[in-house]
Amino acid sequence: MPPYLLGIDIGTGGAKALVVDTAGNVVASATEEYPLYTPRPLWSEQAPQDWWDACQRAIGRVLASGVIAATDIAGVGLTGQMHGLVLLDKNGAVLRPAILWNDQRTGSQCEEITTWAGGLDRLLALTGNAVLPGFTAPKIVWVAEHEPEVYEQIAHVLLPKDYIRYRLTGEFATEVSDASGTSLFDVANRRWSAEMAGLLQIPMSWLPHCTESDVVSGQISEAAAATTGLRPGTPVVGGGGDQAAQAVGSGIVRGGIISVTSGTSGVVFAHADHFAAEPQGRLHVFCHAVPGAWHAMGVMLSAGGAFRWFRDALGQLEKVAALETGADPYDLLTQAAARVPPGAEGLLFLPYLTGERCPYPDPNARGAFVGLTLRHAKRHMARAVLEGVSFGLRDSLEMIRGLGVPIEQVRASGGGARSPLWRQIQADVFDTELVLINVTEGAAFGAALLAGVGAGLYGDIHEAVAAAVRVVSSTQPDPAAVAVYERLYPSYRALYAALKPTFDALA
Repeated sequence: MPPYLLGIDIGTGGAKALVVDTAGNVVASATEEYPLYTPRPLWSEQAPQDWWDACQRAIGRVLASGVIAATDIAGVGLTGQMHGLVLLDKNGAVLRPAILWNDQRTGSQCEEITTWAGGLDRLLALTGNAVLPGFTAPKIVWVAEHEPEVYEQIAHVLLPKDYIRYRLTGEFATEVSDASGTSLFDVANRRWSAEMAGLLQIPMSWLPHCTESDVVSGQISEAAAATTGLRPGTPVVGGGGDQAAQAVGSGIVRGGIISVTSGTSGVVFAHADHFAAEPQGRLHVFCHAVPGAWHAMGVMLSAGGAFRWFRDALGQLEKVAALETGADPYDLLTQAAARVPPGAEGLLFLPYLTGERCPYPDPNARGAFVGLTLRHAKRHMARAVLEGVSFGLRDSLEMIRGLGVPIEQVRASGGGARSPLWRQIQADVFDTELVLINVTEGAAFGAALLAGVGAGLYGDIHEAVAAAVRVVSSTQPDPAAVAVYERLYPSYRALYAALKPTFDALA
């Protein structure tokens, strides 16, 4: 049997196990869901044990498919949701539920950290980025201030995918792309910032060993082999935060190619050969999973998540119809939205359902429909959601353009990329060609390619991408729709400033 690669993605909605061959063909895939908890408004938590249980089930399913055997897997790569805080005691036991990337409780801690560091300019010098509520360091400070009994027991701080690494290998390790989103990492020099940790009184001993993303960080342990079915000794590679791994899997490994991901969150991602912080800290500038490279990234917190909210809140009829017909409720909603002209007849949607990150780092930001009239129906609202998310993605694209980053091609991925209507809306809003590639599995696929590099099946990441990633279709912008969105975009941009006092009052 040829060698295969296993990518594991610890996403917000579930754990995915994906097996690919060295040509990039997917041979087995399984996803196991787990719950998300919101014990208070703006809080977002998950149980790390749920991740591990789901991970074991997903691996078990791909091995039980009969397509491959555990001995055929040459390497394992890890990816997952970034920024989440996992706290372990000296025995490796989880101390509290993980606080996730979209949790917004730490606004005051971000202000404290910025003050302690000496202001935004100093933060940019130390870590390359502003500190935001979703990041890891302010969550640690929050625990210190609100749960001192937990804080006193901390021995290890891990990110979500790295908790799975620990369960698979027994190693406390991470890699540069995920570490970049902690506000504890010197992104320019690709190492933990001892100065930043000292400012926050966080012992360096709590932080995991950090490697480049294609480096082997451990091997499958006997204990993990017994519960997952994997072969003991199988190398486990550093992997990447979900966005960096997604970029590898999408071929965003050189300048000029931009990715736009419409998953739960929305991400605009650009490769950079040199480090340069965005002067106002509005874009994330992190280490790429490509050794010696960085990336600029704009993130909006609710992209596909906004459309999922719309489906769950207002799409009950579509859900029932889907059960009766076998259709996808999202398809039914987008079919109705496609009957509405661009611009949704004057209806705009702000997608700030869980606060926002880029370009407005504001946990108080809220979602809104603006421009509703008696003429508007649910189909108009559905289209407005798709357009509002696309406008939000354009905000980040415009900032990346402002850095002088060349844009030769935009590659679409994530759940939103499966919709022809949403792809056309994005091409029209961006006024840029949008292409699809042969890869639909996203971050798990990139993690598998990174595993292949670490296992020696490819010479480097560029060789892996050349072997596995291909463009398969293109969506061209429609000039008439582009003109509509060019007129509407300034109105969309004006809404946040106009509504911010109201958002703050409601919060």
